[in-house]
Amino acid sequence: MNGTPRAVNRVLLVVIGLIFIGAGLHLVLVETVSPYSAAAHRATGAIGASVRGLLDSTTLPGQKDSWLWIGATALMIVLVLLMLWWISVQGKGKTGIFAREYQEAGMRGIVELTGMVPEQAIKAALASRTDIVGVSVSTWTARGDAGLRIKVMPRQGAAPLRIAEDLDLLATELQQALGRGGAVVIHLAGGARSKMSRSERAR
Repeated sequence: MNGTPRAVNRVLLVVIGLIFIGAGLHLVLVETVSPYSAAAHRATGAIGASVRGLLDSTTLPGQKDSWLWIGATALMIVLVLLMLWWISVQGKGKTGIFAREYQEAGMRGIVELTGMVPEQAIKAALASRTDIVGVSVSTWTARGDAGLRIKVMPRQGAAPLRIAEDLDLLATELQQALGRGGAVVIHLAGGARSKMSRSERAR
């Protein structure tokens, strides 16, 4: 439901994974195959000589180092900024507004329903259930509409299919009552809390 570019992330993971696999395979071949090791050493020496020649030819008059180091530093700064931007675009889409309407008739103004409205309604509807340990509700913007992500932690031994069906019915009734029909994601989670919690519920 969020704005994370999942397809691009997967492509990057595949590319980075292939690079690491290639590097690991190269090291294994260098250590185990003598002809490959000799060829790799020759290639490394040739590449080193080419780099040294390039640095010598790009050294400014009166300077000891090549101006390429300045370019490399600038490139690293740009790369760090791109990485920070990439981190910032991950997971976007969460919002605190579930609905917003502009009233023109009568008293004009804007009517807003925050994400606390569906959250409190869902938690109140599930408060008496003993087969659920915890509930978390968040509001997300998906394709211009506000949707809900309902995360429920069932108690160990509870019927997950029944809980999912009840949550689906509850979300449908809530959307009909609030006049909104955005996407709803139901997430049933497990963990130590669901295994270690008792059957009693504090009231």
